Amino acid sequence: MLNVLVLCTGNSCRSVMGEALLNHLGKGRITAFSAGSHPLGKINEGALATLRRHQLPDTGYKSQSWEEFFDQPIDIVITVCDNAAAETCPVYLNKAVRVHWGVSDPGHVEGSEEEKIAAFEETFAILKHRVEQMLALPLEDMTAQELTEKLNQIGEQ
Repeated sequence: MLNVLVLCTGNSCRSVMGEALLNHLGKGRITAFSAGSHPLGKINEGALATLRRHQLPDTGYKSQSWEEFFDQPIDIVITVCDNAAAETCPVYLNKAVRVHWGVSDPGHVEGSEEEKIAAFEETFAILKHRVEQMLALPLEDMTAQELTEKLNQIGEQ
């Protein structure tokens, strides 16, 4: 079983959806967690509503600091911050395969309720696609270098 930490700054939207998708789709292969370098302390309601729309669990998540995982063995760290939006991406220094899957933060979208829902759906779809591609790989048999290369390629799509 691989331990995967999905990391961003606030740990309220993208990282939580990534955690949910990895745990749901990777059941039996992956245990996923999410955290932030500066957690907001609450989960964005739009992220929880998106999970509900896709029949994924919407409870049990918490906006927490990455410091809670410093003593826990983590195999893969996936950062989801958006470099294109000049978002500062946290750097996880413990030993783990580190990859980047940048995606825009739907929690910052302004506009109508429909536009906000569309932003969350787009982020969810991108993360789901990437998680499915990740799970199609023989993760357990890959070297750290192979994992880094392949998972970063997935993040570029």
